[in-house]
Amino acid sequence: MADINFSQGAKQGQPATSTEIPIDLIELLFFAYRDFTADPDAALAEFGFGRAHHRVLHFVSRNPGLRVTDLLAILKITKQSLARVLKQLVEEGYILQEPGPQDRRERLLFATAEGEQLAARLTDLQARRIRRALGDMPPESHDIARQFLYHMIDPDQRGDVARLIDRPAQTRVSP
Repeated sequence: MADINFSQGAKQGQPATSTEIPIDLIELLFFAYRDFTADPDAALAEFGFGRAHHRVLHFVSRNPGLRVTDLLAILKITKQSLARVLKQLVEEGYILQEPGPQDRRERLLFATAEGEQLAARLTDLQARRIRRALGDMPPESHDIARQFLYHMIDPDQRGDVARLIDRPAQTRVSP
């Protein structure tokens, strides 16, 4: 497929109005997501894992000691969906579950060394794709892309997402 001229607007060089359907952006998001997940999907398949495993590994490795209830809120999935994925990650040695220090019923999640290694491998695959795409664009593109993606998030969720992503990765502290 030939490169698309993004300097042109929706029709004859005019910017899209708020009432026009941005079909090009909708389709580009579908294709970008397809390719953004393709490399990690192939790596995950080696372990018999899927995208749900990837999301759990990503957020647990970035947030050691993450409570199961917080992970459910981040992923917006049911307990049943998470339980299946989490069980497999725990049984295969990628995630540790530990009781909370005050409430023993609370479950805290930690990535094991193997989990950290797999999460880093998957992140690297996606980071390469992002760096490659941004490398072909003007320097201010990172900030524009970040703002665009941020504004795609429901307004009532943006604060929570900003707090989650704007802090540096933590290192595991042994309980």
